[in-house]
Amino acid sequence: MISLRLGYVPLIDAAPLIVAQELGFAAEEGLRLELVRLGAWTQARDMLGAGMIDAAHMLMPIPIGQALGLGPPLPPMDLVMFMSQGGQVIAVNRTIEARLRGIGYGFDFADPRAAGQALRNVVAAPLRVGVPFTFSTHLELTDYWLRVSGFAPEEVKLITVPPPRMTDAMAAGEVDMFCVGEPWASFAVEREAAALLLPGTSIWAAPPEKGLVLRRDFTAVRPDETGALMRAVWRAGRWLDQPDQRGLAAEIISRAGYLDLPPELADRGLSGRLLLCADGELREAPRFIAFNAGAASFPWRSIAALIAKRIALRYGKDIDVAMARAMQHFRTDLYRKHLRPAGAALPGASSRLEGMLVEDRMVAAESGQMILHADGFFDGFTFEPPEQFSSIS
Repeated sequence: MISLRLGYVPLIDAAPLIVAQELGFAAEEGLRLELVRLGAWTQARDMLGAGMIDAAHMLMPIPIGQALGLGPPLPPMDLVMFMSQGGQVIAVNRTIEARLRGIGYGFDFADPRAAGQALRNVVAAPLRVGVPFTFSTHLELTDYWLRVSGFAPEEVKLITVPPPRMTDAMAAGEVDMFCVGEPWASFAVEREAAALLLPGTSIWAAPPEKGLVLRRDFTAVRPDETGALMRAVWRAGRWLDQPDQRGLAAEIISRAGYLDLPPELADRGLSGRLLLCADGELREAPRFIAFNAGAASFPWRSIAALIAKRIALRYGKDIDVAMARAMQHFRTDLYRKHLRPAGAALPGASSRLEGMLVEDRMVAAESGQMILHADGFFDGFTFEPPEQFSSIS
């Protein structure tokens, strides 16, 4: 049995790592996973870079920021598969909640345009928004939605807050709104510090969230362990996508050694049945989180290009260079090599037109056909890498 040390931040989307160890998917691959709980995303990045852990549950955009030279000088890091899509929630403090209710906003979870307009009507700039990290899907979702909703960049102040501290930051008045992964939004509701406004999936139907990230030298020198780990996580994700397993999953990941929270908090995010506020209003968020189904775990290089373009615009980097570099760190080649033997459905291409699918679609796969889940943006935005990057596979 080979031992691998993996870092994770306590969120429901760490479930594939936890389930892989607890339910024996790792053992079936000859692995024992030593799971190290971390308090912030900088720890995941820096400990991986220093070789203190072998792999990390990591925000999808972090390897992109590293590829663009926007982090500390560390060995190259590659995202070999997505571990989750979705799982994020935007929440507001109770003062803003009261103002929104005062103008008749219904918190319906369904219409980001209406939510943005209502927020625009009741909030005076600057709006202080908590996000878990500088390079995160949370930041990208929130920034995009607020800009479409009419907030100018100077009217929004983004503040980095580690997920477990988000409730304290809102309770202390440090942020007015936040976007965070579950269970920490529900934890803020339980503490009566926040009300949920929108799920991330209402803005982007399939927002890639966490990746399994390894150092490139590890994947090159230890290919067998790389493949075994990927297959264990992939099988755990497949198990997690069975609705009747989500209750057991909530119990497992909530244990003291992992999230150390009441299982009902984890169950909200895993089931997509979220309490809006402390008064008990319930909202359903279909497909709130996915781990594997609908190609959720495939590391599309077009997503790397999309996020790299947004980061490059924010930091004044050359856009084409940024996209090319980022795409090289999303390892579709390793996904195909190591998951083909496990029977994973493999798309025929490694890039696509992002945001094109407004509903699920059956498409050609490397062998036969597969279903891709809807991935549309609320305002119809689409993105495709320039033609010169089409040969990157």
